[in-house]
Amino acid sequence: MPQASRRPDVTMMVSLTLATAVIGTWVALHIFAVWHLDAPAHPLLAILCLVGLTWLSVGLFIVAHDAMHGAIAPGWPRVNAALGGMALMLYAGFSWRKIILKHMAHHRLAGTEDDPDFGHGGPVRWYAGFVRTYFGWREFWVLGSAVILYAVVLGPRWPYVAFWAIPSILASIQLFIFGTWLPHRPAEDAFPDRHNARSTRLNDPMSLLTCFHFGGYHHEHHLHPSVPWWRLPSTRNGKA
Repeated sequence: MPQASRRPDVTMMVSLTLATAVIGTWVALHIFAVWHLDAPAHPLLAILCLVGLTWLSVGLFIVAHDAMHGAIAPGWPRVNAALGGMALMLYAGFSWRKIILKHMAHHRLAGTEDDPDFGHGGPVRWYAGFVRTYFGWREFWVLGSAVILYAVVLGPRWPYVAFWAIPSILASIQLFIFGTWLPHRPAEDAFPDRHNARSTRLNDPMSLLTCFHFGGYHHEHHLHPSVPWWRLPSTRNGKA
């Protein structure tokens, strides 16, 4: 039996609901786009599916990110690991252990040469290093095997796997720009503290659409890493 301190509260129930909703909606839209959508006959719908899957892919990574900080189910590490691992696998076959170790290193060493997310030069060079850091042989074999399996099962429809690959790539660019490059790039204005992070100060709708609030409230996240994404706006006025 869980201890009293680990009983689900309202915040945990909302976080669990949102996490399962992001994962479930991604799965449903993925199945529809890959298995049932006739893209040439419905190009506008195909574009909308790509846009939706891209945003939901960003959401998958954010779900995993919250899980790394124990923010989905505080006091329930196995629940966090299960949801985070599932989200990372669906996103791009990422390893839960590899990502969580690198992300914790990022928080300890943000903006330093030892930060795995830190890069040099412009955004293109930095993004290339970002991809090399996180995409390795495991991801290559997992995604390659998935593509082969889809080709065997779907036959002539296998190019529709693009509805997985393209959103994943676009989401990685979106996550990089709004969740890493803009918050952590050196600029004329000094960082406010040792976290070497700044918030992009987007309005809340844009903050949600771009990176589930991890751009608009990135500095706040470094100050309050255990706060789930949907509560980050409350950290700015001290209500977290």
